Amino acid sequence: MSAPPRPPQTAPSAPAASHHRFALLGRPRWFTTLFGTDMWERFSFYGMTAILVLYATEPESGGGLGLSNEDAALLYGLYMASVFLSSVPGGWIGDRVLGTYRAVLYGGVLIGLGHTAMALPLDGSFYPGLLLIALGTGLLKPNMAGLLSAFYDREDRAGRDAGFAVFYMSVQVSALIAPVVVGAVGEGVNWHLGFGLAAFGMAAGLLQYVRGARHFQEVGAAPERAASFAQRRVVARRTAVAASVVLVGYGTDAALGTFELGHVMALVGLLCLVLPVVCFRRLLREPLLSAAERVRVKAYVWLFLASAVFWALFLQGGSVFSLFAKEATDRELFGLTVPASWFQSAVPLFVLLTAPLFAWLWTWGGDRIATVVKYAIGMGCTAGAYLLMVLAAFVAGGGKASPLWLVGAFLLLAAGEVSFAPVGMSATTAVAPATFVNQMVSLFWLAGALGGGIGGNALKLSGEQVPGPAYFLLLGLVVLGVGAALVLARRPLTRRLGL
Repeated sequence: MSAPPRPPQTAPSAPAASHHRFALLGRPRWFTTLFGTDMWERFSFYGMTAILVLYATEPESGGGLGLSNEDAALLYGLYMASVFLSSVPGGWIGDRVLGTYRAVLYGGVLIGLGHTAMALPLDGSFYPGLLLIALGTGLLKPNMAGLLSAFYDREDRAGRDAGFAVFYMSVQVSALIAPVVVGAVGEGVNWHLGFGLAAFGMAAGLLQYVRGARHFQEVGAAPERAASFAQRRVVARRTAVAASVVLVGYGTDAALGTFELGHVMALVGLLCLVLPVVCFRRLLREPLLSAAERVRVKAYVWLFLASAVFWALFLQGGSVFSLFAKEATDRELFGLTVPASWFQSAVPLFVLLTAPLFAWLWTWGGDRIATVVKYAIGMGCTAGAYLLMVLAAFVAGGGKASPLWLVGAFLLLAAGEVSFAPVGMSATTAVAPATFVNQMVSLFWLAGALGGGIGGNALKLSGEQVPGPAYFLLLGLVVLGVGAALVLARRPLTRRLGL
């Protein structure tokens, strides 16, 4: 399958903004195209995830899956972990096979097909659709970051950090709108129609991506270090064997009537633990890496572990926090019940409000604010959100909690996301060896897989239907401790990372 042809260019472009005509937000045309693509992809993603847990816990008589709260949170964590896990082969495919342009395109196609499958009110179409979305997102996200990074000079750390922060802010527009629109349709009209709106969003993103690709010139057109035919054949053979083993194993499990969601989570959890070790080991043994690059990759392991802790807590905003909104929050307003899914718009709203502040802070601070410190700030904000929820859970113990508790917690989660996620992505591309950028970005998302798996199991392990004060307190103290450790280790880590 080949990508749609792009208009020929007279000369390849340099990865610098000054070579392009400026457009939206004072940014180059290539930025506008990438922004539009990610905006619509985020619309589909946030729209679907806003109603995923709510749809899963809806009784079958109401058109839902009829899962328990714990299993719904487990499903959400399983999906998130699968998204991040698939970014590992997705990054390799972009680096070695397709190039970033086509990888983003084909990833978007898979996402669109997945949303379409979920929109069909047919038995058996929901889970395959969810799998297609996970695979497509794993292909699109690391390569989107690699494509964006390619337009910045490698040594321009402050400019890259600010650019990623603005990009992160831009795509939150759709993340703000999606839960309101998709949530209102899904909860109020029909769940499958809500999933259909997400499919429309991805289709719109693909259309403008193909139309705007002429502004990329030759950036991302081909892999930097293409895999040989023999290498591709080996990977294809191993993939086919692994897929066959999984299909036979779970098929037998289903035939015996013993299949349950936790069995899939067990495999995903194992992959979350094993893959980081394998990926780091293979990268560090790569003969093309210099001694300095190996030092940076080894130091990055600590940022990887910190990222896993961050994502384990942050991703529960779409599952545990959503369940708290549904069952423990007073949602009556002027005689109407506010849909629980609408609370998911709070994070992108606050991201839009806080991202300019952080972008200005990183630009003003320059090299005076180390990347490790930025990570710690994100950890501190996330810890604040969970500690605030300790009070909310105490209040809910005697009835329904005010929605302002959740709003405040989402404000702190948003600040943590803005401080952590774009900086983490930027730092990953800066630390990455020159021909392994997308694979390093995959490791950043693999930390999300590990975190998503841990977070998805947290509520089930606690034995609570709705999280209580002890649940939020324990997790809040854990992430606060990790943030403090980063601050204490900032000097040696900064020196080894070169950031």
